[in-house]
Amino acid sequence: MAIAKGIDKWKLKKWFSVYAPKTLNGALVGEMPANDEKSAVGRNIIVSLDTLTHNPSHAYTNISLKVTEVKGEAAQTRLMGFELLSSYIRSFVRRYRSISTAVIPATSKDGTSMVVKLIAVTRQRTAATKTRSIRHDMSSFTNLFFKENNSDSIVAAMLEGKFQAEMGAKLGHIAGISKVEVRKLEIVA
Repeated sequence: MAIAKGIDKWKLKKWFSVYAPKTLNGALVGEMPANDEKSAVGRNIIVSLDTLTHNPSHAYTNISLKVTEVKGEAAQTRLMGFELLSSYIRSFVRRYRSISTAVIPATSKDGTSMVVKLIAVTRQRTAATKTRSIRHDMSSFTNLFFKENNSDSIVAAMLEGKFQAEMGAKLGHIAGISKVEVRKLEIVA
């Protein structure tokens, strides 16, 4: 369709309401302009988690959504992952503490592949052997947790903090742990 020279392209766009997936209660995320339904599918949207949950403690978490289908004026999305803000991570990584990070590819009980990036902070400086042991235990705990749970319950446990609390309790025998966080979760399939 040829567009006449004097017509504004923005006036031809339609606005679609974007909704979160069922795991996030299907809440309204916002609106998005697009030429038609086909051009809206496949777009990525990044939004703060506290806008969906109305929980101020989730203000430091950004979630990534991808539009999968459009029905009329409503665009449905699926969760692609979430990430903590770097300013929040800097707030608990301080001097005279040790950190242990791990990047763990894992597959859930229902076959969903994910990559989990974890960070554990000790209460005081610890030896390198202890940080390696923390990393190893983080990896084994994550793989076991993923084998026992489906993808929706894994994401829910990570967003609520249950996964981090259980891991912190398991790592306490190695060294004093002040904080365990899921820095980033990427859903591959």
